[in-house]
Parts: sequence; structure tokens; C-alpha cells
Amino acid sequence: MPISPQEMDRKIDEHFGFEATDDVEGVLATLAPDATHDIVGYPTGPTHGRDRAREFYTQMFSDLSESRVTSLRRLYGENFMVDESMWEGRAPGRPFGLDGRDRPLKFRILHVLEFTPDGLHIQREQVWLDMAAIVQQLPQD
Repeated sequence: MPISPQEMDRKIDEHFGFEATDDVEGVLATLAPDATHDIVGYPTGPTHGRDRAREFYTQMFSDLSESRVTSLRRLYGENFMVDESMWEGRAPGRPFGLDGRDRPLKFRILHVLEFTPDGLHIQREQVWLDMAAIVQQLPQD
């Protein structure tokens, strides 16, 4: 039986909440043990399993801070959703290989998420970032 849009909203909002507090273990708990985690364009390509996702989140939480995600639009299908959001915060580290110098940062982000049939976990997370906006805000002069 398909999970409801409300169940999907609860799971992704829980996921974003853990991201906002830099809680790696909390984020990982929202993912299925064998989840596919794909930050499109990221050098590792898609990874599989919580341990590989842990590497990404540990690095991301040192590169980005004060994370706030505001959902702009959500589209739903059978056990999947597309979430268009705005990410806002600071870049104290080297996000995406760019020297952040603790500058403010704001960019659009698109999540394509597939959920386990019971709705308890995210089975696949694919993330598309507005890299043009990121590069524009973090010039490397």
C-alpha cells in the first residue's frame, strides 16, 4: 500500500531537522540501511549504505553551518516525492571544493526521494544543487 504525502512530509521534515542541528546519526537513522545517496555531480557519485552517507554528512556539516531549509514546493507519487527547497546558512569550510570563508550562502536545492514501502525510511535520496548560485556567492578571488 502506498504511503501518504503526509507520511513522506513527516520523514523528510525529520531528515531536514537533523540536518539543521548537524546530527549525523539522526540523519542516517532516516535512511534505509542500504539506501542510495546521490549528490549529483559529487566526486564519489552515488553511494550505498549508511556508512558511505555518513562520510558525506560529516564533511558537509564541517563545510556548512546554520542550515535552514525552506520547502517551496512538493510533488508526490507512489512512495516518492520531489522537494524543491531553499537552503540558507553559512559556509565556514570548503563546501563543494570552494573556499567558504564563513560567508553567507543561499541556494535552491531539489531532492528526489524514494521511500521504503512502510514509509519508515528514505530508500533513495538524490540531490540537485544550484551550483551556479553557490559559485557566484563564493568567488575564489
